Amino acid sequence: MRLATWNVNSLAVRLPQVLDWLAAQSAANAPVDVLALQELKMADEKFPAAAFTEAGYQCQWFGQKTYNGVALISRTAATDVVKNIPGFDDEHSRLIAGTYSGSSGEPLRVIGAYFPNGQAPGSDKFAYKMRWLQALREWIHTELAQHPHLVLMGDYNITFDDADVWDPEGMREAIHCTTEERTHLQALIDLGLHDSVRLFPQPEKNYSWWDYREFAFRRNRGLRIDHVLVSDALRPLATTCAVDKLPRKNERPSDHAPVVLTLDL
Repeated sequence: MRLATWNVNSLAVRLPQVLDWLAAQSAANAPVDVLALQELKMADEKFPAAAFTEAGYQCQWFGQKTYNGVALISRTAATDVVKNIPGFDDEHSRLIAGTYSGSSGEPLRVIGAYFPNGQAPGSDKFAYKMRWLQALREWIHTELAQHPHLVLMGDYNITFDDADVWDPEGMREAIHCTTEERTHLQALIDLGLHDSVRLFPQPEKNYSWWDYREFAFRRNRGLRIDHVLVSDALRPLATTCAVDKLPRKNERPSDHAPVVLTLDL
């Protein structure tokens, strides 16, 4: 079973790229079972469900005009769908969850999320990010009790440590790299989650996001802020996880690249 996360930075602009990427994975005999998308940047009524249906996929989406928006694109239908963090009052469309069945019939809980950016330490947006992260941790704690096989993936807008940053000294305590953000990310790990990418050997300077400016992608000046976390029960079932940088080379690409996890499930 293959799962992927991709911040597409406007599905209206990049729908053909998403469909082409899904088709390429299938053509390579490695179809993606569930794809979590972030930053749809479209209202619900604009979501291109028909295009995905024609390509053979089911969809669950939670849109928002101009900003945010998340979706789960899957080969089979999702059940027990949740939109945003229960009990957390939020005007932004940031999270969507669904349950799927693996080939063994074991239920798999998949949560796709677009974590707040936070703008800058000390700002109102940073304070919102801290509240959102606390609410997420509390909810994931309850979800893990109900769903031992759980994946939390998306654009976290947080790096784990210096290895996730092209210029760790220059970005020390800057947004995405603050102690407060990383403490919240570690709190998720402490619930019994694991960073799938680091379960496997990876190339040096392994990033998932690159600024559009100053030829950042060409110079590999990036950040690893797109993560796939798996539960204790899934860790031994993970066989590969890697960043697919190829779509970042597209004409008019997203500034993020997909991260793909394979499970023996």
